Amino acid sequence: MQISVLAFLLLLFSQNDAKQKDFYTFKVVNSRGKLVSLEKYRGSVSLVVNVASDCGFTENHYTELQQLQRDFGPSHFNVLAFPCNQFGQQEPGSDKDIDAFVRRVYGVSFPLFSKIAVVGIGANNVYKYLVEASGKEPDWNFWKYLIDTDGKVVDGWGPRVSVNELRPKVAEMVRDIILKKKEEL
Repeated sequence: MQISVLAFLLLLFSQNDAKQKDFYTFKVVNSRGKLVSLEKYRGSVSLVVNVASDCGFTENHYTELQQLQRDFGPSHFNVLAFPCNQFGQQEPGSDKDIDAFVRRVYGVSFPLFSKIAVVGIGANNVYKYLVEASGKEPDWNFWKYLIDTDGKVVDGWGPRVSVNELRPKVAEMVRDIILKKKEEL
């Protein structure tokens, strides 16, 4: 009987932990090798993107992502970029090379993280969560996931959906943050 009670309690706690998990509960490594808690972005809207430096979508996406960051960030919004070399081997460089390239060529000011796998057995836990929460798995570079202020996945889009198509939704979510803060004053 004690074993069944213990098993029940473990199941209850593990279910409770699963319910508590959201995007901002994860820790990741940035492009400079430092461990970063995504908790620092809680309260903001985040657009999480698996990026690549040598893809047909690179130019448009990086340009539009940087413009979105410039227009709405960093107080209420952040693009969070995760380089990935799984699709067409289009992100072959080191973290340092990728960081230098996107900052020099596209003037990127948003956070860039260490290169990761986003699908398959070796997928990073952040992406496992994004796929599970959205029901949408990346099948190419520049998949985008919109995350709300509480760390819940709003939706996910493939690379054929431009960043500019997401702009109205991002603007609406950022506006809601600002209005809520004004009401609290």
